[in-house]
Amino acid sequence: MRLFGLKTCDTCRKALKSLRDAGHEVEFIDLRADGVPQGVVERFHDAFGEELVNRRSTTWRELSDAERDDEAVPLIVAHPSVMKRPVIEDDMGGLYLGWTADVQSKLIG
Repeated sequence: MRLFGLKTCDTCRKALKSLRDAGHEVEFIDLRADGVPQGVVERFHDAFGEELVNRRSTTWRELSDAERDDEAVPLIVAHPSVMKRPVIEDDMGGLYLGWTADVQSKLIG
């Protein structure tokens, strides 16, 4: 299992701890420190569409109007912290966005 997020994000830390406490082996990928390859972002975008862009983030608010008009994939590649998080990839390749009650019930029961 892989969790894509930010090490400073409370929700990402909560998700990581809960998954590990439930017995999952989880690889953490820090979006800011590690970056995200374009192919990975494209796969996430195919799964979640425009919902992948966090328009309430500090990063989003700091972008220029021209940057906000960019397509989601190049925007996230250039500014990884604008991606909504966490994105969790299970062992079967399934993708989950966020740490909602629905995602939690699917991943930890």
